[in-house]
Amino acid sequence: MSPTRPLVSFVVPAWNEAAELGGTLDAITAAARATGLAESSETIVVDDDSTDATAAIALAAGARVVPVSLRQIAAVRNAGAAEARGRILVFVDADTRIAAEPLRQALDAIEAGVAGGGARVRFDRPVPWWARAILAAVMLVSRIGRLATGCFVFCTREAFDIAGGFDERYYATEELVFSRALRRA
Repeated sequence: MSPTRPLVSFVVPAWNEAAELGGTLDAITAAARATGLAESSETIVVDDDSTDATAAIALAAGARVVPVSLRQIAAVRNAGAAEARGRILVFVDADTRIAAEPLRQALDAIEAGVAGGGARVRFDRPVPWWARAILAAVMLVSRIGRLATGCFVFCTREAFDIAGGFDERYYATEELVFSRALRRA
């Protein structure tokens, strides 16, 4: 890992995420510090017309808030990317806790020439057996298909632009379509 990293922009799409957002932003801050990004990262919360304390929580955590009224996840992610200044974009869902090691691996992969990717998902609380089974199946398909799930997707700004961002024609699975576009990049 090189001692200096380019600016990394964490983009967090959020709609009424007051219950989860604080933990997510704390995890981003901790992972950024642990990977040497404390001074070379920014966090952008794209508040999609929330009616709760989402924006206030984001501001209190030091994030930049981008207010939008789009009601479509791909468009919200793209709005955050449009405001991001980083050469590396990391999209993190508002209910996702990232850790330092997957972030470090993502940064190292980009440094090695990878256009983008994602990380495996795991539950941090006990869940029913069927939820674990579904997650295992999704992770297997994602791994075989080389598809990133939406809760943690990273890429270079250049690859994002070449891929055309998240395809706003999709109201779900937009991250899978984006993964395929990144592969072409």
